[in-house]
Amino acid sequence: MPNNVFTRYLPLLLLAILWEIGPRLHWVDPSELPPLSAVGRAWWSLLMDGDLWINGVSSFINWFFGLGSAIIIGVLLGVLMARSQTIDDIASPLVKALYPMPKSALIPVMILWLGLGAGSKIASISLSCLLPVILSAYNGARGVDQTLIWSARACGATDRELLWEVVLPAALPEILAGIRNAVAISFIVLVASELLVGQRGLGYLISFLGEGGVYDAMFAVVVTVSALGFFADRAYLFFMRRTLLWRE
Repeated sequence: MPNNVFTRYLPLLLLAILWEIGPRLHWVDPSELPPLSAVGRAWWSLLMDGDLWINGVSSFINWFFGLGSAIIIGVLLGVLMARSQTIDDIASPLVKALYPMPKSALIPVMILWLGLGAGSKIASISLSCLLPVILSAYNGARGVDQTLIWSARACGATDRELLWEVVLPAALPEILAGIRNAVAISFIVLVASELLVGQRGLGYLISFLGEGGVYDAMFAVVVTVSALGFFADRAYLFFMRRTLLWRE
């Protein structure tokens, strides 16, 4: 087990070493890519000054409500589309038409409609994450073994019992996989929306520091966002495995 962990994270260790020695040996311009140790000192300074906390909390609020609303609406709509032909006929063409659209293309539209505040960022994240969740819930609910449904019907299950005790548990692996994709998308859209507009948030902080030429602090925030995304994915993967233990 320790060897597997070391092998898995060895590329990150090598990247950190290269990042430290590359600027010092002038393989890259240190003014454009400071050594990792300088980035670490800048990160600590941002943390102590409170800039990282204030902007991090703002980003977390946008991320939480954007992703949370996408999960709730997406799972509900996807399952309803799978269970109702009428809803499927109405919603399916729209979902399939919007799915190939670049997710960042929604940001200017949300800014135009909702302004420059948190609402446009939350809406951008929600709409960008909505489609993967809808499709995963739809595919999961449509893929339920008909034998399970017939057996539940034969035992006298109502529509509500069929949904909660048969359809959703059977579709859960597909739904959780779709939500994992949405988690990754949410971080991309969060930073993109805060880079474009905003007076607070980690994306805004990256833009502000970059425009001011404070590249060590800018990279410190970039690393922070990357680390948050990585640990969010690891935490969600752990949650998935615990949630699906009953299937084993």
